[in-house]
Amino acid sequence: VSQSRYQLNTCAELSGAPISCANPTVCSGQLSNLNATSTPAVSYEWLMNGMSIPNATNPTYSAMASGSYAVKVINSTYACTDTSNVIAVTVNPLPSVSAGSNQAICAGSTVTLSGSGASVYSWDNNVQDGVTFTPTQTQTYTVTGTGANGCQNTAQVTITVNALPLVSAGQNQTLCAGTQVSLSGSGAATYAWDNNVQDGVAFVPNATQTYTVTGTDVTGCQNAAQVTLTVNPLPNVSAGNNQTICAGSNVALSGSGALSYSWDNNVQNWVPFAPTQTLTYTVTGTDANGCQNISQVTVTVNPLPAVSGGQNQTVCTGQQVTLN
Repeated sequence: VSQSRYQLNTCAELSGAPISCANPTVCSGQLSNLNATSTPAVSYEWLMNGMSIPNATNPTYSAMASGSYAVKVINSTYACTDTSNVIAVTVNPLPSVSAGSNQAICAGSTVTLSGSGASVYSWDNNVQDGVTFTPTQTQTYTVTGTGANGCQNTAQVTITVNALPLVSAGQNQTLCAGTQVSLSGSGAATYAWDNNVQDGVAFVPNATQTYTVTGTDVTGCQNAAQVTLTVNPLPNVSAGNNQTICAGSNVALSGSGALSYSWDNNVQNWVPFAPTQTLTYTVTGTDANGCQNISQVTVTVNPLPAVSGGQNQTVCTGQQVTLN
């Protein structure tokens, strides 16, 4: 025993074997190292709460549970024993730290990570507890929580960052007023258009406009795309004024208000012809944008009068004759 001496054949008075502990208060999972000091060399028997600890016979013992520890020193030569001072070891429990549930978000979305089960929290990857940030990729984040007793524990949470769908609204289109068109999105699972447009359903735009489609994929992520429909007005085509002619007379029909003209009934623009009956003629005019409109004109054909000069006559020279 420290500061005691054993005589060669007698057992000297024992003053108690001292033990020391550098860390009497530890956290669960840590060791509290107890060191016994005795002179001369003896055998050791460690005690916890007055009970012998099995197989604990070394000068040093690593305590892992709370309790009162002492060591019994034994000199078998003289049948001497002594018990050391008592050291109280406290093993504090670790906090039950949680990092929250795993999350799946869309690229560009924000997320807030908050630890629970402790008093103070420290995250890796430059995350601050309870502060919103925007993850750029799928990653597992670790939080270290410190309890009121100073003990720490960790927990992890995985944030899955799903890419946005590559949505397309199709190519820009140019069309003529009154023409039907259908818009269809691609690159996602479902599509929602503005301006009351339904995906893949034909409609008639009444003015030049840009339409936006929002596509949603199977993960719930959304992206948008746009397409512009340019609506050109129809040309203001005229077939000219109605005409009245006599049978056998020629007439020339000509359209105006467009770039080129096409007539029905084998009529050619500005080329004279002799109508045989009263008829309405339709001209289709096409402008520089390819847009068409129509106009009509009626040509009324009046029949010739059935004129008679009377009967042939034979007279002598010098006689008068009357013609009706």
